Amino acid sequence: MKGSHLGEFEELVLLTVAALLNDAYSVAICDELERYTGRTAKLGVVHAVLNRLEEKGLLKSKLGEATRVRGGKRKRYYVLTVPGKTALVRSREARETLWRRIPEFSLKLSKG
Repeated sequence: MKGSHLGEFEELVLLTVAALLNDAYSVAICDELERYTGRTAKLGVVHAVLNRLEEKGLLKSKLGEATRVRGGKRKRYYVLTVPGKTALVRSREARETLWRRIPEFSLKLSKG
């Protein structure tokens, strides 16, 4: 696997792909990112990140069927790979460990 460290936006894209399950294609990913982060997600940027994550082996993709609605164009669907899931878990664990080291926040985290 090429490079397993995640940037913030890479992590958000991976989380979004995981949340969308079998409906993770670029436009849906952009929509979800905007809905849940409040950040505008440009399609070109999301495409670049998806390609980079696939090169790293954290995602894999496949083309869906052509539809009339899209003028015969096919959607490319993305799913997490096992290394992608592992990278997300490691990222979450590292963040949680660091948050727990901050005394004023660790009390709030342990109380829920």
